[in-house]
Amino acid sequence: MNSRRHFLQGLASAAGTVSFLSFANNSFTTEAVKQFDKFHAQTPTDALNDEDFWNWVKQSYTVSPEILNLNNGGVSPQPKVVQDAHIRYYQYWNEGPSYYMWQILDQGREALRNKLADLAGCNAEEIAINRNATEGLNTVIFGLNLKAGDEVVLTKQDYPNMINAWKQREKREGIKLVWINLPLPMENEEEIVKMYANAFPAKTKIVHVTHLINWTGQIMPVKKIAQEAHKRGIEVIADGAHTFGHFDFAIPDLECDYFATSLHKWLSAPFGSGMLYIKKEKIKNVWALLSNNEPDGTDIRKFESLGTRSFASEMAIGTAADFHTGIGNKRKEDRLRFLKDYWVNKVKDMPKVSFMQPVTPHMSCAIATIAIAGKKPGDVSAELISKYKIHAVGIEWENIHVVRVTPHVYTSLKDLDRLVTAIKEIAK
Repeated sequence: MNSRRHFLQGLASAAGTVSFLSFANNSFTTEAVKQFDKFHAQTPTDALNDEDFWNWVKQSYTVSPEILNLNNGGVSPQPKVVQDAHIRYYQYWNEGPSYYMWQILDQGREALRNKLADLAGCNAEEIAINRNATEGLNTVIFGLNLKAGDEVVLTKQDYPNMINAWKQREKREGIKLVWINLPLPMENEEEIVKMYANAFPAKTKIVHVTHLINWTGQIMPVKKIAQEAHKRGIEVIADGAHTFGHFDFAIPDLECDYFATSLHKWLSAPFGSGMLYIKKEKIKNVWALLSNNEPDGTDIRKFESLGTRSFASEMAIGTAADFHTGIGNKRKEDRLRFLKDYWVNKVKDMPKVSFMQPVTPHMSCAIATIAIAGKKPGDVSAELISKYKIHAVGIEWENIHVVRVTPHVYTSLKDLDRLVTAIKEIAK
């Protein structure tokens, strides 16, 4: 009864900074608040280089000391406190599944919605909680009213699940897909915007923009593309799978109409958690993918008709959001870019080494790529794991042939020195 009372009281104050965090582990929360307060009392430069703090962050995760995970862009581990929250919610749920699922845990979604809206910088009535970016984007792609001949602009470097969704509408309904082939990396935002604008024919209804190209780490100028699109009455879908919780922005500032993200990447939320944003006035234009009693209504909750879901993992999103907020959007962004630059600068002058991420600071963050002349990406990634126990992903997609390297906040400089040593030996 005490745990249930604690849960309900927590929901009542869930707008608090560490409300979800404290429900998971009070003793950890006490220490975390001390660490975060001390961290934010420092200047940005001192905080960026405070290895004692970042070591505490690393110790807050349970990552293997044997395998160095540098594919956090695929899926990130969760801090132990998030894992603990997930387990506590799951055990709590099992005390009386039907009652606690619908009468208690399901009521926590509104507190969580508000917390995510605060992070996203938008109205809570524009946020739906789901399982990943693919689900959110498919909801929009298949929910929009399009007819044969309507044109959609996208790129060959977009994520395959989204490309396949659009191809399905093309095959089934006769919409027309207009393709852009991005010559990555690109350093000039105006050049990128011009490529999109030149691809907008008279019948364009939608432009699909990947906020960060997952293959290379290229950050796209979504706001500028959206402004060009809106001049022509074109709606904008932003694929933010790799950006929310990665660097500092508010979703409305992108000026897109629709946005979806995976929270199990940079927010370090439980696996299979995501978020969909739709401008309030646009909600009525999107049919619910999994229908409810008002699939064409104006309530964002129509996109949450999933039936029985993992309420435990859903509620633990709030704990991940609290941990992220403790570090802070901008300071987290600065540290992630610092980690990327740290290892890249140590190998960039090697004759056989090349990259595909932009060098312009605001056009990339944590994600970088590496290619080694004379070696296939798959061979390099295989050697990294077999000889050095470093997990990074080899990519062969369109005009991209690289190994993607993605550290996270728990990655130490010592970890990256291990990567540098491996690259130097492989590239000999």
